[in-house]
Amino acid sequence: MPRLRLALAQTNPILGDLRGNSAQIVNAAKRAAAQGADILAVGEMALSGYPIEDLAARPSFLGEAHDSVVALAKKLLDEGLGDLVVVVGHPDGPFEPRLLGTSNAPTAIAKNRASVLQHGHIQAGYSKHHLPNYSVFDEYRIFIPGDELLVLRIKGADVALIICEDLWRDGGPVARVLEADAGLLLVINASPFERDKDEVRLPLVTRRAVETDTIVAYVNIVGGQDDLVFDGDTVVVDGSGTILARAPQWVPHLLVVDLDVAAAGETPLPENVVRVELADAAPAQKAIATDIAIPADDHEQLWNALVLGLRDYVEKNGFPSVVLGVSGGIDSAVCAALAADAIGAARVHGVSMPSRYSSKGSVSDADILAANIGFNYSTEAIADLVQPFEEQLKLSGTAAENVQARARGVILMALSNMHGHLVLTTGNKTELSVGDSTI
Repeated sequence: MPRLRLALAQTNPILGDLRGNSAQIVNAAKRAAAQGADILAVGEMALSGYPIEDLAARPSFLGEAHDSVVALAKKLLDEGLGDLVVVVGHPDGPFEPRLLGTSNAPTAIAKNRASVLQHGHIQAGYSKHHLPNYSVFDEYRIFIPGDELLVLRIKGADVALIICEDLWRDGGPVARVLEADAGLLLVINASPFERDKDEVRLPLVTRRAVETDTIVAYVNIVGGQDDLVFDGDTVVVDGSGTILARAPQWVPHLLVVDLDVAAAGETPLPENVVRVELADAAPAQKAIATDIAIPADDHEQLWNALVLGLRDYVEKNGFPSVVLGVSGGIDSAVCAALAADAIGAARVHGVSMPSRYSSKGSVSDADILAANIGFNYSTEAIADLVQPFEEQLKLSGTAAENVQARARGVILMALSNMHGHLVLTTGNKTELSVGDSTI
């Protein structure tokens, strides 16, 4: 039975940073090769970041992405990593436009692609079949679907390759994995986190492993991109449903695992299946131990998701710091703690903005919060700012109360404009649902 040493890299790509993301992949390849890996796989769109949205409609960006894949293959060779098989996700194009729907609809010119690199060249490629068009996804509009399953033969084993949604859909390329008699199914993903995601993701991977009688290796990206957070949670499951290896969530990580894979047979390939034979990479080595990370409980997962999403939004958009209003209440306290965990208390600026209606307790609680967390703290009283509005417009009741919120928003935005802070809102979901958050 052939043994493959597989490395799965959870990288944290920055959208559009082809050069920086390539450097992440090269670094992962160096570490994988140092541990004797035969194959390294990174996540879906790891070269470009995900989702790329309307960048998929720019021929110049697609051409640059393709050139970056070619350059990455050469860089790996130049770094002495040419023998390592590297599977990288990226957008590709531009291709001949595909009409979507009626003749007046937009056209897609890009493919969601996985390229297989070895010896300085692109040896093979796979285009994602199933393009999700629900929830946060808009892939059907911007990508052209593929229709062929790719099987890689290495060290006497067959490795089938698919991308993310292709694993979720019944039929299609997953059904052909069983027909092609592959021993390993490698799935590259950009699967965003949502609450209880592990209750559907891991059972899906397990079910596919049992259905296809293969080892399933699932590698996901990690990091925040606007309102999405990717948690990693890379996992390898065998054909009996047993977890063989699992990476920790929320952090970049290289998971290396030895897999005893069924030997490749000479089964005739089904329709729309392409097999590519690759040169053997690393020589056989002594087996290594692999850890199986235990996911955190629900509350810790939610906290980690919020921290990572905030940190990456701040860092990837170049903000030096954040500012928020602190009132002494629970909402602003939670927000301040999240911010401190995300970027450090020294980069967090809290502003107390008491009005004539503010209690002494709320002000003193804000003082204590600032001292406990250690963030930068200042006070900007709003009574003198609110009074002219109340007098000129003769406001009272709710109208007068809401002017206080508007004045606080003006102060925070002014400080943001002056110092470059990112303003954090402290409204909770109940307030958000009825449009009543301060900002």
